[in-house]
Amino acid sequence: MTAEEKNQVLAYRRQGLGYKKIASILGITENAVKGFCKRQISIEDKAAPKCVCRSCGKPVKQNLGRKEKKFCSDRCRMMWWNSHTEQVNRKANYEFVCPNCKKHFVCYGNKNRKYCCHDCYLEDRYGRN
Repeated sequence: MTAEEKNQVLAYRRQGLGYKKIASILGITENAVKGFCKRQISIEDKAAPKCVCRSCGKPVKQNLGRKEKKFCSDRCRMMWWNSHTEQVNRKANYEFVCPNCKKHFVCYGNKNRKYCCHDCYLEDRYGRN
């Protein structure tokens, strides 16, 4: 494929034309167009990462075939979520009444919890603080 054909393929792809249509316009095989486009996309992905870390702004390397990464490291992920707790979608909130102090409390993630605190557990179970 010549340099002129390559430029034309890129121009047609930007216009939204498919591989088959481009191949018929330029008189080359569909596989040649597909191969060039796939190689071009991988070159562009390596040159300019699309995603940056939400916390620090560094580029985040993506793994093909995997879910999109939003953070560059676990440290950045934890730092961002700890500072944006209002955006956490917490679905596992459970409401209980403490058998010791009769206080209502909400627990996240543990549907088997009985006591509001460790002191209430000790007092109810052993009769002491």
